[in-house]
Amino acid sequence: MTALAPLLQLPGMAEELHRIEAALRASVVTADPFLTEMTTHLVAAGGKRWRPALAVAAGSCGGDGGPVSDEVVLGGVAVELVHLGSLYHDDVMDEAATRRGVESVNARWGNLRAILAGDFLLAKASEIAASLGTEVAALLAATIGDMCAGQVRELQTAYDAGRDEDQYLAAIDGKTASLSAAACRIGALVAGLPRPQVEAFTTFGRRFGMAFQIVDDVLDVVATDEQLGKPAGNDLAEGVYTLPVIRALAAPGGAPELAGLLGRPLQPVEIDQARALVQADTAVTGALEVAGRYCEEAVASVAGLDCPGAGDLVRTANALLETVPTAGSTTSTGP
Repeated sequence: MTALAPLLQLPGMAEELHRIEAALRASVVTADPFLTEMTTHLVAAGGKRWRPALAVAAGSCGGDGGPVSDEVVLGGVAVELVHLGSLYHDDVMDEAATRRGVESVNARWGNLRAILAGDFLLAKASEIAASLGTEVAALLAATIGDMCAGQVRELQTAYDAGRDEDQYLAAIDGKTASLSAAACRIGALVAGLPRPQVEAFTTFGRRFGMAFQIVDDVLDVVATDEQLGKPAGNDLAEGVYTLPVIRALAAPGGAPELAGLLGRPLQPVEIDQARALVQADTAVTGALEVAGRYCEEAVASVAGLDCPGAGDLVRTANALLETVPTAGSTTSTGP
């Protein structure tokens, strides 16, 4: 959480996130106790809630320095519901046993129920978005489509050691950056900001989302299970070859040995071998340099805006940028 501290620990942000948490929990309560148990399962497990925090930061620029409007809170809730719904579906595809330190929904109740519960969360997100206006509803629908397209791009290159950087970047643009862009844009839209500011915040969200995902993918290669809160090397195990792996494959030296391991499911000892080969090269540094450029672009997009929320986002992006050179160290806790 270190890199997100400037955003999540802002004065007043705890109160805003408390409002979002209460509205989030209320939004997934249904008349059916069993459905409610499934839909609240990951909500109760917690989460950083950094996407709603982006909406709050952007939306705060339309206020007088006090709490953001209820509409901004609902916009943040809609974004988080989309994220949660995507996690339910991801865990089914990955056959994940745990999520956020608890049993995954699919492991506890089965794939069919997990899929339906995820669909319900997406439907609730759409319902909330519709209450905020046609533009927000259309934006969220398009974002869900972008996320699905990004996931398809990733699936198309699963276990493909020939995956290139353009394919990788296109996938994370859809899977991750589209939702962080939507979070910023929705916060700005419902706060009634001028169009140039709406576009600036949207650009920030997309660039920051790209950087965040790259750093997260690097940590999957270099961090420990304890630091990540989940098995390290999971991307390699699932045949998802991220930027540091792509860079390592393109490098001389250990590339042939690494290529010999990939293209198939790996045993735990092979995952460790592959991670060591990626770490031994300049691939991690190169991937982090790409993340750094996205951070710089994120900062530049809102640096000229004269409002506290913009400054908060600049500090957040700079914090991520500052963690980039040392993200592979044993003291890093990740983004």
